[in-house]
Amino acid sequence: MTAPIIPGAEPYSATGDSRGALVLHGFTGNPQSMRGLALALADAGLTVELPLLPGHGTEVSDMLPTRWQDWSDAAEAAYAELAARSDSVVVVGLSMGGLLSVWLAERHPEIAAIAVVNPILTSPGADTLALIESMIENGEEIAPGIGSDIALEGAVESAYAGSPLRAALSLFAAAAEVGAELESVTCPVLVFTSLQDHVVDPVSSELLAARAKGPVEQVKLERSFHVATLDYDKDEIEARTVEFVSGVLSPSPRS
Repeated sequence: MTAPIIPGAEPYSATGDSRGALVLHGFTGNPQSMRGLALALADAGLTVELPLLPGHGTEVSDMLPTRWQDWSDAAEAAYAELAARSDSVVVVGLSMGGLLSVWLAERHPEIAAIAVVNPILTSPGADTLALIESMIENGEEIAPGIGSDIALEGAVESAYAGSPLRAALSLFAAAAEVGAELESVTCPVLVFTSLQDHVVDPVSSELLAARAKGPVEQVKLERSFHVATLDYDKDEIEARTVEFVSGVLSPSPRS
């Protein structure tokens, strides 16, 4: 039995026109970090789904058994459900949500576009992976958390205070696999890159911008840290994402 959902971490849905937007949060985070962006898309008339990914948004013990397969299965199911009732779908994600967005685009060329904020698309170096493995061998299961990497004073991400180590290894393995297939991304891409990111190396964004086969627009954020959707540039991210999506998708009224 899982713990209660953290206030503000609830999933979000909005019914709009025939354009669908799937919005995905990051590792150890929850929909709170993406709610403003989801609301902006809903205000623009889109049908929006912002799911709470397995193990997230409650307490960190609920995340210990979860792995990439759980999060990607949930993203796939949410996409399939939204696509079944939309003429076209865009996928928007932060960090691990960005990785999931790219993963979906690699698997589903019919996706109209993706917009990602500081996606993780590379694995840490061998030394970091070896350190994590040694921590697990020594009986540790949770490392200090990575949430709330935000420059804006007073802004807080309601992420877990800890990062499950085995889940992190699963995430890193997936990032390496997805990052190796970036040429499979053929849809338009909007990528926001924080130049000061203390969680994900900006090289991930650079690789996506360089290797995706669809048209790519990259926006470099000079003031925000990793959780840019809650940081100084959140308004720009929301406005530019709505503009990007509106340029890719043509609305049609519900029948």
